[in-house]
Amino acid sequence: MSTSTAAAASAVLAVQALSMPWATLDPFLFCVHHDDKYPAGNASFGFDPAALRGRNIGSDFSGRDGWSMYHGEQGVPGFPGHPHKGFETITIVRKGRIDHSDSLGASARFGGGDVQWLTAGGGIVHSEMFPMLNATGSNHLELFQIWLNLPAKSKNVPPHFTMFWAESIPSLTLRDDAGKVTTHVSVIAGALEGASAPLAPPPHSWAADAGNDVAVWTIKIAPGASWTLPAAAHANTNRRLFFFSGRRLVVDTRTLEKPVACDLRASASVVLQNTGDTEVECLLLQGRAQNEPTVQHGPFVMNTHAEISQAMQDYRRTRFGGWPWPSDGPVHGSDPARFARFPDGREERPQQQ
Repeated sequence: MSTSTAAAASAVLAVQALSMPWATLDPFLFCVHHDDKYPAGNASFGFDPAALRGRNIGSDFSGRDGWSMYHGEQGVPGFPGHPHKGFETITIVRKGRIDHSDSLGASARFGGGDVQWLTAGGGIVHSEMFPMLNATGSNHLELFQIWLNLPAKSKNVPPHFTMFWAESIPSLTLRDDAGKVTTHVSVIAGALEGASAPLAPPPHSWAADAGNDVAVWTIKIAPGASWTLPAAAHANTNRRLFFFSGRRLVVDTRTLEKPVACDLRASASVVLQNTGDTEVECLLLQGRAQNEPTVQHGPFVMNTHAEISQAMQDYRRTRFGGWPWPSDGPVHGSDPARFARFPDGREERPQQQ
């Protein structure tokens, strides 16, 4: 077989190094991976002022000492109130806690594998703070935030958020003959044979239509283990695999030894083999492209420049409902228990804490 024929047959279409934020394919806009090893918190669930000297307070993405403040508020790291319009955020919190507050009066504390799926739609202001609840030890926070575009017909739908508690997220666990866990896949969106029924995305999401073939999966592969990623439902689906943790991963016949993003042929099943001596972790994002013009201005994502101008005018005029909280970055107390309170007053908690 010639080199060109072999390349054409490969399931790996392209490979690129990871840089923050991670570049994505339509219908996704981007993905960020935050991994912050915060120290013990103070009585206000954050840092004393002296601990923040030398940092660019208000916009600290330095990663110095293993953590960043981001746009923290009153010593608490995170992202105080900021607007979104025209897309969705999918926030997967693997470690630690996030405190959510928004312009609709809703709030939540979630983490430890929980996922919040927020449809910004016609406009919402929300705050995402990272309270340091442990006053005597470390406060490790790790999360992905993924931006999924809304099609033109859904850019102005009412804002909506859904909680996927860790206990309810479908998963697939494969074991070897000795009973040792080898591969674990968490299915945040999409269907995977062997996992329980998929959870329902928000009603106006691109992912709500199964025909759009959206999948968001996290994958852990033990040393020496392999797993075959099944082909996507549609051959024209965009599919990107982010290999972000581990020493060595073989994708199809391509050996990867550093964090990279791999574009995969959607019509092909792909063998993923961990040939290193540490666990490998990947994130899979896939979906059928919307194939619409996209114009982004910061937290606003529309289809035309005129719509961006209108979005900015709408935000200046309405503040997307105002801000009913006493500070730009509220923190929801010392109790680490997870909860969500919705705009209609309904409260939801996971079945197990």
